[in-house]
Amino acid sequence: MTITQLYYVLAVAENQNFTKAAEKCFVTQPTLSMQIQKLEDQLDVLIFDRSKKPIELTDIGRKIVTQARNIVNESYRIQDIVDQQKGFIGGEFKLGIIPTVMPTLLPMFLKNFIKKHPKIKLKIEELTTEEIITRIKDGHLDAAIAATPLEDDSIKERVLYFEPFVGYIPKGHRLHANKKIDVSDLDINDMLLLEDGHCFRDGVINLCKAFKSHSDDQFQLESGSIETLIKLSNEGLGMTLLPYLHTLDVNDKEKENLHYFNAPSPAREVSIIYHKSELKMQIIEALQDTISGIIRGAIAFQNVKIISPLPK
Repeated sequence: MTITQLYYVLAVAENQNFTKAAEKCFVTQPTLSMQIQKLEDQLDVLIFDRSKKPIELTDIGRKIVTQARNIVNESYRIQDIVDQQKGFIGGEFKLGIIPTVMPTLLPMFLKNFIKKHPKIKLKIEELTTEEIITRIKDGHLDAAIAATPLEDDSIKERVLYFEPFVGYIPKGHRLHANKKIDVSDLDINDMLLLEDGHCFRDGVINLCKAFKSHSDDQFQLESGSIETLIKLSNEGLGMTLLPYLHTLDVNDKEKENLHYFNAPSPAREVSIIYHKSELKMQIIEALQDTISGIIRGAIAFQNVKIISPLPK
């Protein structure tokens, strides 16, 4: 049994196709098939049911894949140990970022980070929290930036910052005249929300649930982007809540619609998250140092109450 064979097994399990898996592994399809066949012969089991289209794992195959993923991840640790011993901070690093963080945080730190660490080849994807968790567990992401806590034993979290919620309340709305607002003022039935799948949406719903009951069919409008929520609010279709960093980009006229919460301000916790195997920690720590240093000057709020991003 070799690590290469296990790597091939993981590729087929992911792609459910021998040809696609071979392409991903940069080998010929006969080579990959032969190595997996040798492994199955050695173990005297079938890992894949080749009669199914697409190819499926057998029952024992699922257990083998789980263990193979652990072994392959641990094999990467050897190179990781060597890199850390040499003080090397470089190589490919796959980073996921949730949609409500990407447009505000990325421009703040990316240029600085690349300049400081030119040997790191960052590959960045905008993904939902659910996609991020799956890819970290499957080994397809090295780390991600997401709202936490996620309460997942296989994932570790390092807090980067706390980002307060800010009310965006247009003229004519019942709360517009209030200089500051309380959480108890919120009513989910006159609030614009992000579409399902965004953890910021779940945070807003959890915040409102603490004070008022609601039913999903009462939601009036939902959108895929915060920018659209602002535009809909400007049309008088309701108020919305924004993450604090998004308020830094609104124009002067729209700033008149920003309403801050009385302390403690509801806020989300934003963290860098990664697999418990702790691979590429030197790069994760470099990201944490860069982001924490930059964000410290942007968010001055101290008295906040963290709202869970998990759907209730």
